[in-house]
Amino acid sequence: MIEENSTEQTINLYYDLYVPDADARGPRPLLIALHGYEGNKESMMALARKVNSTDLIIASLQGPNAFFVRSESEPTKPRIGFGWMMQYKAGETISLHHQTVLSIIERASAAHDIDRRAIFLLAFSQSVSLNYRFAFTHPNVIRGIIAVCGGIPGDWDQDKYQNSDTDVLIIAGDDDEFYPLERTRTFKDAIARRARALQYKSFPVGHVFPREALPVIDAWIKDSVANRVES
Repeated sequence: MIEENSTEQTINLYYDLYVPDADARGPRPLLIALHGYEGNKESMMALARKVNSTDLIIASLQGPNAFFVRSESEPTKPRIGFGWMMQYKAGETISLHHQTVLSIIERASAAHDIDRRAIFLLAFSQSVSLNYRFAFTHPNVIRGIIAVCGGIPGDWDQDKYQNSDTDVLIIAGDDDEFYPLERTRTFKDAIARRARALQYKSFPVGHVFPREALPVIDAWIKDSVANRVES
């Protein structure tokens, strides 16, 4: 007889933390950024800092699954890429993401003056659905989600997720081969059922992070913080 067993181990998940040099008057918003499949924390940090490197404290988190990535231009020089989801026992990956985001929030808040009511999650592609799962499993922790070229959880219609005072900005690519517009447009009504407010914008790109979206994201974060203060 064969029985499946498991042994619980501890792993380190790595993230880079950026804190602006300029003095701030009061606590700053925290932006937690997650790269897409084959990405890394350095590449996502570079993008996140282009959103706003003056007002935001930024944490760029690296996925737990490492693998070699080969390019057509340099097939003999593979680089290391990282991913998030595992199809095998996916619930463990989801739980790991939840625990890690909560840990980053607590660690960053302990070390820096973080506005706990202005925490934002930014994700590209594969990690988008993980952020949805987190924000609507832990209601009212996350002020806003920026979802770039990604999908929604496959079990979104189940009662396991809760309504949350969370704003959502969906960024889509007009020519995205993985998430075409006819699909991403259906996400609007689905997410709006649980979010406080939702905006949807598309850009003339494929499955890439549209650089034209960077100032849009910055303005949206500022509006979300201002609306929270006013309410």
